[in-house]
Amino acid sequence: MTLMIVFLLLCGFALLLAGAEWLVRGAGSLAKKYHVPELVIGLTVVAFGTSTPELTVNLVSNLKGATDICFGNPIGSNTVNILLILGLTALICPLSVKRSTTWKEIPFILVSSCLVMLLANNIWLYHHDRPGLNRMDGVLLLFVFALFLHYTWRLSQHGKIEVSDVKTYPLPVTLLAILGGLAGLICGGKLAVVQAVRLAEHIGISQKFIGLTVVAFGTSLPELATTLTAALRKHHDIAVGNVVGSGIFNILFILGTTALVKPLPYPRAYNRDFGVMFASVAVLFIFMFIGTRHRLQRWQGGLMVLLYALYVFFQIA
Repeated sequence: MTLMIVFLLLCGFALLLAGAEWLVRGAGSLAKKYHVPELVIGLTVVAFGTSTPELTVNLVSNLKGATDICFGNPIGSNTVNILLILGLTALICPLSVKRSTTWKEIPFILVSSCLVMLLANNIWLYHHDRPGLNRMDGVLLLFVFALFLHYTWRLSQHGKIEVSDVKTYPLPVTLLAILGGLAGLICGGKLAVVQAVRLAEHIGISQKFIGLTVVAFGTSLPELATTLTAALRKHHDIAVGNVVGSGIFNILFILGTTALVKPLPYPRAYNRDFGVMFASVAVLFIFMFIGTRHRLQRWQGGLMVLLYALYVFFQIA
């Protein structure tokens, strides 16, 4: 039984890697073909695709009543994305970060996180009967997300177009690569998460821990595969835009959609984990001004990975 779970888990990883490769190829081709900044593609097309596993897991978990996972998944995924995925990527290949990302998109994650935390704790605009996100909260989060989409649209109209050696394909092939890549990410992510949860349950771990670590890491595998692939192909804007865009998708779109489908009770024990996620984004912002400005260096990436390892250690403890 255990060997079969591990085998299926590895199959999920293989699908994720193949999906990431084709998604990055298709996204890069689309950006160059239609003169759209790669950062915009990373913030929208790629970010939405790699966040699909989180959305699927959240909706299924909410409908099944596993609401601890509904909060643990996006909170944990954002912590994984910032500290582990960006950290590992920078450790392998230092990343250049756009000024607009430093001053606009990263602070937008901080503001969005504060908004969700205030809403969930009943100290924003009005009081719920109990802590959590109701449908009105979901509508508000989706409205803020719509503002983010409007910002990316304006960025696509006025953003600087990078001249790169990205290979372009005919439009049908480009769309097929993007759709095939998304399909690989979704199927691979779902397979990997299901098997990871089964493996964790055999060991005997709480739902909160599974949501914050196992499920969060599993649903972040598409981001890991896509970010590493993009960075190694020198598409730094897609790599960084993917992680930052996924963070915004997780907080606003996924939690907003989940609460809109069915109100979410909020365990206040997650406030500490919200604080860790907030701190991880703040660390990324501060690193943009230490050493080489607007560049995530190897030592910074190593420190971020270490911080994530400490966070998991304390979760286990």
